[in-house]
Amino acid sequence: MKSLTTYLFVMFMAIFWIFRIIVAFCYNLGVNFVAVPMDLNFEVVLLFLDFIAIILVIKRISLGGVFYLIGHGLYFGIDTFNGVMAMMNNEAVNYGNFMFSFIGIIIPILVLFDLLLDKNRKEHPVDKKTDWFFKNEDFDRKYDERADKNQYKF
Repeated sequence: MKSLTTYLFVMFMAIFWIFRIIVAFCYNLGVNFVAVPMDLNFEVVLLFLDFIAIILVIKRISLGGVFYLIGHGLYFGIDTFNGVMAMMNNEAVNYGNFMFSFIGIIIPILVLFDLLLDKNRKEHPVDKKTDWFFKNEDFDRKYDERADKNQYKF
């Protein structure tokens, strides 16, 4: 994890994960909260899978981003689609659930894009400590010019 976007996406993933733990806990206690889980059993399974996906994303493994997107797409995609259709038909919508379902779809898409774009950075890393020497053609030219001038003839 070298880029700022990766740190931010992992933080958003962790914050959203903690928020969903709070939502599931409040629903289990019967406390009214901003959002309500659609299926508590699937929510708990998804929370454990998300923890594994967060670890895989931290290690920059693309499979973690794919699992994260598939799990959230299956769980939050249905609610987001139903919310959009209800809004188009002027029906009542729980905007708290809709907003968090929409966020639950956007974060995995952005994480997967970040992982896919990071493959180029991972295959062609830039290290400022050594690149000035190994990838600096001006230094090589100066070194070659000095070497040519210091040839002694016997």
